[in-house]
Amino acid sequence: MSLFKSNPFAGDSCPSRVAMFASGRPSLPFPHPWNYNEPIKILETFFVDADKESGPARDNRFLKIPFMAPVLVSRDPEMIRAILSATGDKPEQFDRDTLPSTGIARATGKDTLLYANGPMWRIQRKLAAPSFGKSTLFHPERFQEFEDTFRQTVIRRIEALKAYFAEHQTQTFRVKMEAEIKVVMLEMLTNNFFGAQIAYEEIRDRYAPALERVIDHIVKDTVINKIGIPVRQMPSLTREIAQAKKDYAVFEELTDLALAPRKAGRALWSQFKSDAPDEKLRSNVRVFLAGALEATTSFAAWAVAHLARHPDVQESVYEEVRQVDSYTPENLDQCRQLNFVLEETLRLTPSLYFLPRKATADTWVEAKDGRRMFIPKGTHILLDVWHANRLEDYWGAANTGYPADEFAPIRWERLCVKGYIPKNFLHFGFGHGARVCPGKFLGQLEVGLVVGAIVRTFKFNALNPDNRSRAGVSTKPEDGADVELQLR
Repeated sequence: MSLFKSNPFAGDSCPSRVAMFASGRPSLPFPHPWNYNEPIKILETFFVDADKESGPARDNRFLKIPFMAPVLVSRDPEMIRAILSATGDKPEQFDRDTLPSTGIARATGKDTLLYANGPMWRIQRKLAAPSFGKSTLFHPERFQEFEDTFRQTVIRRIEALKAYFAEHQTQTFRVKMEAEIKVVMLEMLTNNFFGAQIAYEEIRDRYAPALERVIDHIVKDTVINKIGIPVRQMPSLTREIAQAKKDYAVFEELTDLALAPRKAGRALWSQFKSDAPDEKLRSNVRVFLAGALEATTSFAAWAVAHLARHPDVQESVYEEVRQVDSYTPENLDQCRQLNFVLEETLRLTPSLYFLPRKATADTWVEAKDGRRMFIPKGTHILLDVWHANRLEDYWGAANTGYPADEFAPIRWERLCVKGYIPKNFLHFGFGHGARVCPGKFLGQLEVGLVVGAIVRTFKFNALNPDNRSRAGVSTKPEDGADVELQLR
C-alpha cells in the first residue's frame, strides 16, 4: 500500500497527490485518444480538489503511477519562475521535456531550437537566436526596412477589407478575424522576414490551410502515434493520411521558398552569419513557419477578441494609435494602452499555456520567496501557465486592483504606479529563462502592428458574449475571434 501512497517529493513546497481515477472531474489527468484535444481540461483535473489542501500543496500537484516517473504540475507562479530560471544544459539543471512534443519533432525535426536538448539545443540557439534579437530587429536602418514592409503588408490587407465595404455598400461586415490574421502573419514571416516573394492569394488558398492542417495533425500524432512512424512513411490507407501527406509536401515546398532568398542575402538572411548548408537549417525554418500560424496568430487573435468585448478599452487604444504613422520602437513604447492590452492578453490567455520540463537529476529548487521543493530525477514537469496567470492570490484584486480572471489592462498601470517592474510580475507569455522564445521581439512587433492597424481602421464588437478558448499547440479563441467590423 505504501507504494501507492508514498510521496517522492519533499520540502516546504511539497506537492500533493492527485488520484488516478476520481468522479466529478473534467477529464483524466493524462492525454489519451478521447481527450487529447482538450488539454486545458487535463490541466484543470490536477486542481479539482486542490482547495482541500493548504499552503503550496494547493498549487503544486503530482501524479504517480507505480514503476513510472512522477508527473508534477505546478500553477505556483514563484515555483514556475524558479524552475524556468534553473533550466539549461548544465548538470542538475532542468531541461525541456520532449514527451509532449514528439509530434512536433516528427513534423519539423529533432534538431530544432524548439525540440533539441543539451548541447544540440545550445548549438541551435547560438545559430538561430541572434537573427531574432532586439538589437538586430530594432537597429534603426534595419528596423525601418522591416517596418516599411510589415506596414505595407498590413495596409494591403486592411485595404482589401475596406474595398469589401465599398463594393457591397454596407456599413458592417462579419468576419472571423483569426483566419484573416493567420494569413497576414504567415505572409509577413515568409515575405518580409525571410525575403520570399509569394502572392497573398497563394498563401491564403494553399500554404496557410495546409500548414494549419499540419499543426492539427501534430497534436493528434503526439498522442495517437505511439510507434513513431513519420507521416511520409505511412501508407495512404485512409483519406486523412493521404491528405496529411499532401499537406506535409506543401510544408516542404514552403520551406524551400523561405530558404531560397538566403543565397542572395535578402531580408533578415543578410544578418544570418553561418556557413551551415541549407539542409542544416530546414528544421528550424519549419519551426518558425509553423510558429507564424501559432504563437503570433494566437496572440493577435486573442487581443482582438478581448478588445471586441471591451469597447471602452478599444477606444482608449484607438485614441493612442490614430496618430501613429510609423511603428518605430519609440512609438510603440509610447502606446501605453496598447502595450497594457498586449500584456494583459498574454497574461489571461497565453499562447503557450504550459511549459514542459524534466528533472535531469535529483534537484532542490528554491523559489524567490525562499520556499524549496525536492524534485526527483526523471520527473515530468508541466508548468501550468494558463492557471498560474489566473490565481487570485497572485494576480487578483489585492495585488492588482482587479479580479484575476477578468480582462483588465488597467491592472498593468496600477502595478506601475505601485512601483512594480516587469520581473516582479511574470506572465510567462514567451516563457522565461534560457529557453525563452527566440521570436519574442519579432512577435511583439508583428502583433503590435497588426492589432494597432485593426483598431485604427475599424470599430468591432464580438458576436458571441462568451470568450471561450480552444487549445492545441497553442490556445486560440473558440469562436475564431468572430466579430462585426465597422469602418471608422
